[in-house]
Amino acid sequence: MSDYTGFKEIGVSLDGIVATVEMRRPPHNFFDSALIAEIGEAFERLDADPACRAIVLAAEGRSFLRRRRFFQAHGHRHGDGSVTQRRRAHLYKEGIRLFRTKKADRRCSARRAVGGGLGLALVPDFRVTCTEARFSANFNRLGFHPGFGLTATLPRLVGAQQAALLFYNRPAHSGRRGGAHRAADMLVAQDEVRGAAQALALEIAQSAPLAVISTRETVRRGLVDLIEAATERERSSRTGCARTEDFQEGIKAMAERRLPNFQGR
Repeated sequence: MSDYTGFKEIGVSLDGIVATVEMRRPPHNFFDSALIAEIGEAFERLDADPACRAIVLAAEGRSFLRRRRFFQAHGHRHGDGSVTQRRRAHLYKEGIRLFRTKKADRRCSARRAVGGGLGLALVPDFRVTCTEARFSANFNRLGFHPGFGLTATLPRLVGAQQAALLFYNRPAHSGRRGGAHRAADMLVAQDEVRGAAQALALEIAQSAPLAVISTRETVRRGLVDLIEAATERERSSRTGCARTEDFQEGIKAMAERRLPNFQGR
């Protein structure tokens, strides 16, 4: 059995044939390349462990995952563009790494998946959440372009129209009809989310493991290539948006908790 110690930001446990990977940056689990890299490392170790047949990706706190406060991360000036580019490229590379793993996984969330956190929420095969959950791809309200492969994964999951509504900043709640409702494969009471995700994982894990892996490969065939192409386009577009006055206004408005006054420049 693989060694699951040594992680700083996550915990990994194996209960029978189902593993749980838990992010431990409560309350909002603000993420960066280091956190995504640890999740990728855990997934790859679990892929190599024959004792593990399915994975639950979970989080402590109120949010499944959120990007660190944007105005704090970027400031009111874009700063060193080359450094930002390198960090973004590294983050995307680590994100793609998650999509390459072979074993079926599901994500459980008690409350929120916002921005890049929504991108990570779409890595697993299934999502288990509650009616209070809120999904938001609020990049455009910041004057920014979506990232983390969302332009490929979100339309594939909820359809092009619902994805567009989410991208254009219409936050969706899983308890009502719409993008988040379609994204959630199972809705349960808030205090039952993790148990329901682990029960679903166990159901899948009890199927023939080689058959599950090969079927999953067929169902997701071409997905990694699609996401790689999408992230390259996203990275280029995000760089262009980050040079605009609208981007500066978007993050300033977010910091000041007001509606932005975009000028289209």
